[in-house]
Amino acid sequence: MATTAEAEAMRRAVALAARGLGHTSPNPVVGCVILDADGRVAGEGWHQRAGGPHAEVHALRDAGERARGGTAVVTLEPCNHTGRTGPCAQALLEAGIARVVYAVADPTDGAAGGAATLAAAGTAVESGLLAEEATAVNEAWLTSVRHGRPFVLWKYAATLDGRSAAADGTSRWITSAASRADVHRLRAEADAVVIGSGTLRADDPHLAARGPEGVRQPLRVVLDSDATIAPGARVLDGTAPTLIAVAEDVAAPRLPGADTVRLPRAAGGRGLHIPAVLDELLSRGVRSVLLEGGPTLAGAFLAARAVDKVVGYLAPVLLGAGAPALADAGITTITQALRLTVTDVLRLGPDLRVTAAPEPSAAPAVPNPTVSEES
Repeated sequence: MATTAEAEAMRRAVALAARGLGHTSPNPVVGCVILDADGRVAGEGWHQRAGGPHAEVHALRDAGERARGGTAVVTLEPCNHTGRTGPCAQALLEAGIARVVYAVADPTDGAAGGAATLAAAGTAVESGLLAEEATAVNEAWLTSVRHGRPFVLWKYAATLDGRSAAADGTSRWITSAASRADVHRLRAEADAVVIGSGTLRADDPHLAARGPEGVRQPLRVVLDSDATIAPGARVLDGTAPTLIAVAEDVAAPRLPGADTVRLPRAAGGRGLHIPAVLDELLSRGVRSVLLEGGPTLAGAFLAARAVDKVVGYLAPVLLGAGAPALADAGITTITQALRLTVTDVLRLGPDLRVTAAPEPSAAPAVPNPTVSEES
């Protein structure tokens, strides 16, 4: 059974893992703390970038000889394969680690098995310590691996009466500067930011992440089924990579500063087939998507049951008319309502940020969703 020192070390490892958000994809974020033979912290580390040393290696280097006979506390099961780096299970054995405590089992075929390798070599192994916390910090990667598609976070900003824009279409700015700064954090942590052609025409957003020097830029994705994008759009400025997705039955535009891909239309011919969009992004190494499109595109993703988390920024403002935050999601009766579990509520300046996730058995998937207009 895990000790108090190991539980404290796991909480620290989860915090360390969070430092890697936005930098490790397509790999997971992982944190590790090494305790010496007396249960005192000897070293710590986290996976800092894809292709670089894993968390266990950083922590072992930090601990040095104090690792021998000690315990490794890791948020994810140590890997068991050789890729761009060597297997962490073997590194722990070579360092003389006597016990390994990890939170979440590795669900990948190639990397899993590290725990079995360690146990076979005589290392004491325990799993499941603070698994919920470790899963939460690594939710994008774990969701992508388990479901075979990118994790999708839908972000929206709205008034208290649920409006995302006024009756004349204006929306800048419904929420405060504090909320907008938080959105840039979400962009920096995501592999891709997705909007539709309607949002592009209405707002001409830039979609790059602002933040500290060296912030990683996400892939900017525009779902533009009819190829209506203008050459002067801000997403084509080269600040960050850009992908334009058009329908298979239209000529793919040649746009400097962007790649273009042709994808099948959704049933009914409006917009693009959402599963095909996600398949294409996954093939490009995208593990996490920040959905920033308008109400209709959000409805299309929800109709396809392709939203894993919702972050709503609610401003203390009333409009009474204007665009809703969410359009048709294929739900026609209350029994089909997508029920959410609120996981966090935070005040940002005058606004409230509400984070929620769909309940696993909230409602059956809507058959053959056709709501896919890109706005």
